[in-house]
Formats: sequence, structure tokens, C-alpha cells
Amino acid sequence: MDFALTDEQTQIFDLARDFAVTRMAPQAQAWEEEKALPVEVLAELGALGMAAITVRDDFGTGLSRLDATLIFEGLSYGCPSVSAFLSIHNMVAGMIDVFGSPAQRAERLPGLATMECVASYCLTEPGSGSDAAALRMTARRDGDDLVLDGTKSFISGAGFSDLYLVMARTGEPGSKGISAILVDKGTPGLSFGAEERKMGWIAQPTAEVRFDACRVPATNLLGEPGRGFAYAMQGLDGGRLSISACALGAAQATLDKSVRYLKDRSAFGQKLADFQALQFRLADMETALQASRIFLRQAAWKLDTKAPDATKFCAMAKRFVTDAAFDVANQALQLHGGYGYLADFGIEKIVRDLRVHQILEGTNEIMRLITARALLAE
Repeated sequence: MDFALTDEQTQIFDLARDFAVTRMAPQAQAWEEEKALPVEVLAELGALGMAAITVRDDFGTGLSRLDATLIFEGLSYGCPSVSAFLSIHNMVAGMIDVFGSPAQRAERLPGLATMECVASYCLTEPGSGSDAAALRMTARRDGDDLVLDGTKSFISGAGFSDLYLVMARTGEPGSKGISAILVDKGTPGLSFGAEERKMGWIAQPTAEVRFDACRVPATNLLGEPGRGFAYAMQGLDGGRLSISACALGAAQATLDKSVRYLKDRSAFGQKLADFQALQFRLADMETALQASRIFLRQAAWKLDTKAPDATKFCAMAKRFVTDAAFDVANQALQLHGGYGYLADFGIEKIVRDLRVHQILEGTNEIMRLITARALLAE
């Protein structure tokens, strides 16, 4: 088995990591304090081809899921909050690329690719989180329009984004009655709740997205009616890989900080790096991240090759990688002692940011459920 990256993939990763170090890491704390996404940096990422990574090359970059994990791992070395938001935007762009009509692709993808148009994904509702198929938001046909009513919660980019990919019920109860609909910012009947106060991901706004007799053209239906839930689940396979890569890159940053700190800091007459107990902890952290990296890239390869067990592997990788990444970041904070608890050292922010990676794109408990069901069905 060949685990090596190609020269092109190495260049892709290096480009993302270099951008993270030079353009993101120095400003990550300021973005959090300002509670604002960096519009200029998002535009730069679009110019680098990182806003439509897996979109076919007539409108996007045309890269693989594996390539996407390299990009998000590299970018999150600088700021997991902004990188994770970019991954959500990419998920929407990818779904429009795969399921959209030629007209929708031509209309939507050029702006999404440059980030002149920023996109958000709207699935979760106040009463349906893990049980997404139980969503209650409706979209009824009225002439040439669809009229949407309901509320979406925990939406990253709510009020900031220009386009919302919304899952709404157009038919029978259950997963087969759900459709995917595109809604533009500024549409009458579309409004946003107050920005949520969160533990992490402070730089990106999170709020409810509300629809009150929100009328959009019926041509805004993405793909076939009643297929929205299937589209959402397919989109989440890739989304889970991207969010895992974001966790991995940020955790790597905390490990690298820890190595430098232990080399520099002294106690009881010797460098912290000379204490065997701390060496063992570093070794375990490195092992966890290397195992995560291999597992994540294998799952991405499965998705790229359309392997029949790709969904199971995406779920397993998401569970394993996000758990390991949070644990590594948390251990890095402990290794820094009191300094790890201070904002200036950049560790506590990553710990707070990575905690949600174990929840969103399907909780890690749901990842276990997906894995167990696939295993029992084999």
C-alpha cells in the first residue's frame, strides 16, 4: 500500500498550511474578539480555488475529497473556526454541483467559487437535531413558487451568508417527504434570530434562520422533490471528512506548540522536555494524530472511489478523528499549565473550537449508530 501523497497533493497541503501560518494564525484571536468572519481572507481563499474544491472544473477546482481534507487540515492549523465555516460553504457548493440543474450550476457556482456569494447549510431545527428526518419546516407549492414556513437552528453564517440551502418538508412524513431548496438572502419572509452566545467558533455567527411565508421560485428546488434528505446525507459524508480534517489541523498546531513549550520551559533544574512522563504524553499525542491522519485519508479515498462502505468509513473517521483531536488539544492545554489557560497562547481557543466538532455534522454518538448499523447489515 502506498500512503505517500503525490507531488501535487503535497503542494496543495503546503499552500494551505502556508496561508494558515501567514494570513490566519496571526489574526485568529482578533477575529474571535471582533466576533466577525474575515471577508477579505475568505475572498483570498476563493481566489486560491478553496471555495469550490470538489466542484467540477468547469466552475470549480475539480479536486478530490482527499485533496479537500489536505486543504482543511492545512488551513485549520491557523484557525479552525474560519476553516470550518469554509468547509460548510464548500459542502453547499458541492451539493449544487452534484444535484443542481445545468441552469442552477451556471447561475450559482461562479459566485460560490470566488466567495462573492457565501453559502450556509440549513438542516437542523429546534425540535429535530440528530433525528433530522423528523424536521417540520414546510415548503408548499403555490403556482410557480414555493412558500416556506419554519425555523432552522444552529446555522453557521446565519445573516452573514448570501445563500441558504434549506431542507424542508414538501410531502409525506419521514425522510422521503423532504426536498432541498435554495433561498437567497433578502428574500421577503426570510429573517434571522439573535446571534447565539457559544463556547467556541466565536468568529463565525450562529443563529436561527426563520421563514415566514417566504416565497421563492419553484426553480429554486435543488434536484428532485422528495430527495432532499438523501442529498443532505450524501453531502454530510464529505462534510464529516472536512470537519474532521479541520479538527486534525488545529490539534496538530497545539501539539507543535507543546513541543516548543516543553523545550523552552524549565522546572526542578531541567527542561520539561527531559521528563520521561511528559515525553510519553507527547508520544501518545503524536501517535493519535498520525493514526487519525491515516484513517481520515483512507475514508476520503473510499468516498472518492465510491466504495460501498464509504458512508461507514466517513462516520468512523469523523468519530475517531474529532475525539482524538479534542483529546490532544486538551492535553496540550494541560502541558502548558496555567499558560495554556490564557488566550495569548492560543491553546484554550482551539480546545473550545474543537469541542463542537464532536457534535456537528452528526454527533459522535450518531456516528457510532451509523457504524453499528452498517456492520450488522453486512
